[in-house]
Amino acid sequence: MAFASSLTELQLQATCPICSDYLRDAVTLDCGHNFCDSCVQERWAYLQDIFPCPVCFHHCPGGATKRNTQLSYIVDIMKQLPTGRSKRKRQEEEPLCEKHNEVLDLFCEEDSELLCPQCRASSDHQGHHLLPTGRAIVNQRKKLKTYMELLKKQINDAKMVYEDQVREGTEARFQIENCKGELKPEFEKFKFHLKTEEIVMSSSLLTSEIIMEDKLTQNKNSISDHMKTLKNLLDELTKKCLQTDQNLLRSIKSTDLQYGDLPSPVVLTYEIKRESSTLPPHYIGLNNMVSTFQENLTLDLETAHANLIVSNDRKRVTFGIRPMNFVGNFQHRIPFPAVLCCESFTEGRHFWQVEVKGTGELSLGLCKENFREKIPVSSISDYDFWQFKLTLRPFWDTEQEEQDRRYGVFLDYELGELSFYNLKSKFFLHKITGTFPERVIPFFAFGPSSDSLMLSLVMEQ
Repeated sequence: MAFASSLTELQLQATCPICSDYLRDAVTLDCGHNFCDSCVQERWAYLQDIFPCPVCFHHCPGGATKRNTQLSYIVDIMKQLPTGRSKRKRQEEEPLCEKHNEVLDLFCEEDSELLCPQCRASSDHQGHHLLPTGRAIVNQRKKLKTYMELLKKQINDAKMVYEDQVREGTEARFQIENCKGELKPEFEKFKFHLKTEEIVMSSSLLTSEIIMEDKLTQNKNSISDHMKTLKNLLDELTKKCLQTDQNLLRSIKSTDLQYGDLPSPVVLTYEIKRESSTLPPHYIGLNNMVSTFQENLTLDLETAHANLIVSNDRKRVTFGIRPMNFVGNFQHRIPFPAVLCCESFTEGRHFWQVEVKGTGELSLGLCKENFREKIPVSSISDYDFWQFKLTLRPFWDTEQEEQDRRYGVFLDYELGELSFYNLKSKFFLHKITGTFPERVIPFFAFGPSSDSLMLSLVMEQ
């Protein structure tokens, strides 16, 4: 009796756990379990990265196996010994239907259920697509492979979303640092007035950074959890691929119910709000002036002095001698190089800006409307102009000589104010107050030593 029991156990050890038959071309995995080479390779056919042992699920890197020649020799000997059981009944009995006690040889694809011949006639499965279990196993394993491929793609997509999120966070932090860097020079120029504002804005930026970091961390955690869920589902499907045929078909319905397209996390885009200080009013109000009241001026060619050359687009004027065939008469009205604009104002608020290259003397401002008319030179007086004179000298730093000087003029007609600004340093220069006549015109005048000056009308980009 003991001999028969030992023989049965020995036969069992010489049996493949997958096909329940004697081992053919026996191979051994890293974990020590033995299989038919063809059986284990078939079980791993749909896998790419993970190759688990079908018994203990130990990971075998690269799907490596070792041929077991000695075990194959022992199996050949075992085949010659008598046995009283069929090869399939050594490990399990034929599965039977619980209702009808008949062999489950059919599979319903609509309900994902195993059926016997009597179940097939049931009204519950009338019109359903039924397959033999052999074909059903092939179809379901292919279906699992499709799920696995989709999960792998979702994991890769989630990884890309995660990397985009990290990059978005880096860019947001870089924007914050840029904001801090842009604000610092302004604070240094207005240190006395803006010290409190600097603290408030730095605190605001720090708060924005904390909020951004918190949202970024939450979103990164959400993406990480999403990736873990996908990987866990992939592991579960991998294990199901390794189940026996009958167990696979029994559990495939729960797999269908659990699997579905999981919504991908959304990449967080964080907009950095550009902070601006509130003091001094001349400086801070400048941004609003430019964006709200800017005018697109053009130069009036007919009013240009003979020593001024106006470009074809009427946006640039250079000190120089014009061709002799040019017909103009402005020199008969104002005895110095000047040019008016085509636009004029009788009300409202208006802002315009110019870029200047070179050195010399330049005047910016307004003049009366009657300078468009032919009037005697003797009748011109300082009361006909509202202007601010600039003396432009060479830069001490030669690297700055290629940079343009930019100036802005703001007219508040009703308030009777004409203000001038250095737009490069964002500094208030001068203000003229008074009462303007019915119509005024922007004008520009060059001094006697301005033979290298060039003025351009520009718009804020």
